[in-house]
Amino acid sequence: MKLAPIFAVAFSAVLSGCLSSNMSGSQLEPNQFAATQTPADSSAILGMEGGGLVGGELGDALSRRQKRLAIEAEYKALENTPAGQDVSWQDASSGRAGTVRPAQPYRVGSQDCRQYTHVIQVNGGPREARGTACRNEDGSWMLLG
Repeated sequence: MKLAPIFAVAFSAVLSGCLSSNMSGSQLEPNQFAATQTPADSSAILGMEGGGLVGGELGDALSRRQKRLAIEAEYKALENTPAGQDVSWQDASSGRAGTVRPAQPYRVGSQDCRQYTHVIQVNGGPREARGTACRNEDGSWMLLG
């Protein structure tokens, strides 16, 4: 009787169960799905479909440069920042600034997703938006509607 092949199949089944997760199951660590290189000027950052949260009403008062800083902060927060830690950005010339706080990552099907909050300071007051994004195979993040 050959137990080695049976053991290998059983072990693989147990291991695959440990690796998959859902909203109510085990949770992923951000670096488990982070890109090996965080691109400084890549389509992955710009590929935040719709421009991330600042692509909507939240970013109406931001300049193009400020939106770029904000999108870079969103990408960094989603890609490899631990849950609950802020990623800050600031445009020194205008004083406009913001923070992005990601939640714990989770898996939906084969996609890694995260909820996050982006708060920007505009005209002395905070403006906030919340969203959920899922990571595409190419490393970009798609904001869910």
